[in-house]
Amino acid sequence: MKNLSVLFFLLISVVSCKKDSKIEKEIAQIPINFDVERFDKIFGASTVENLAETKRAYPFLFSEKYTDSFWIAKVNDTLQKQLTEASARIFPEFKEEKIEITQLFQHLKYYFPEFKTPRVITTTSSVDYRNKVIVTDTIVLISLDTYLGSDHEFYQGIQKYLSQNFTKDQIVVDMATEYSKKHIYQQQLKTLLDEMIYYGKQLYFKDLVIPFKTDAEKIGYTQEQIDWASANETEIWRYFVARELLFSTDSSLPNRFINPAPFSKFQLEEIDRESPGKIGRYMGWQIVRAYMLNNKVSMKNMMHKEAKDIFNNSNFKPKK
Repeated sequence: MKNLSVLFFLLISVVSCKKDSKIEKEIAQIPINFDVERFDKIFGASTVENLAETKRAYPFLFSEKYTDSFWIAKVNDTLQKQLTEASARIFPEFKEEKIEITQLFQHLKYYFPEFKTPRVITTTSSVDYRNKVIVTDTIVLISLDTYLGSDHEFYQGIQKYLSQNFTKDQIVVDMATEYSKKHIYQQQLKTLLDEMIYYGKQLYFKDLVIPFKTDAEKIGYTQEQIDWASANETEIWRYFVARELLFSTDSSLPNRFINPAPFSKFQLEEIDRESPGKIGRYMGWQIVRAYMLNNKVSMKNMMHKEAKDIFNNSNFKPKK
């Protein structure tokens, strides 16, 4: 009987892989055309003579409350020059990044046929890492100075658990995160489970729209951190269930298990020291994956389901 069960799951895996391969071939044929507009370089080369032309091309990047003299002074500011030069050095042509962005747009078009290819504009933001990417229906803004490499001198003083993701391979991941927010519907987040499922939806969205990225890259972990999370699923789940945390509205829980942090706060010294932050997001991801595996539901439909519905119908069992 055990051998039959193993064979059954192997057959399911083979069929699923063939289906996924067919879908990916279809997606790869979707035409996507756009140019990457290097506003970071354009602004860095601005002068009194050509500033008016630049403002006409990018009016949304110039606040009207500032005069031309302000913008010229900014161009010539020492820090701004350093940001512009570093961005140009790390991203001389942006070819590899454009390939990944094209793949993201192809997947978005496949799953959301109404998707229209936006303008893609690179800029600098004085290392505003809370807004690394801004996405609207018509424009994507990418702050290149937040992707210069985790050990770049500009990031001294920023905590390592944040700067470890200030790398070029995270650009398309951050874009996928912002696009996911446009498609998730969930009522007010009250319980830990609500938070877990919300971020689980974000991560499952990434499974489909950036399948060329690793699980570690999707959640912003190192490989060692994702391996720890996978190896300790059972213990994490047992902890959540035994302490009745899933349906708790304790306001301290998001900071302990959801929000970016150097580690998750189980309040057990040895585990805290070894664990990555955001472990609640990781567990929510596994619940959403289980739900999608065990239910015939489209991704669009799932994104509108409430947390309890997804959890109750997921048949989730942590890895042993």
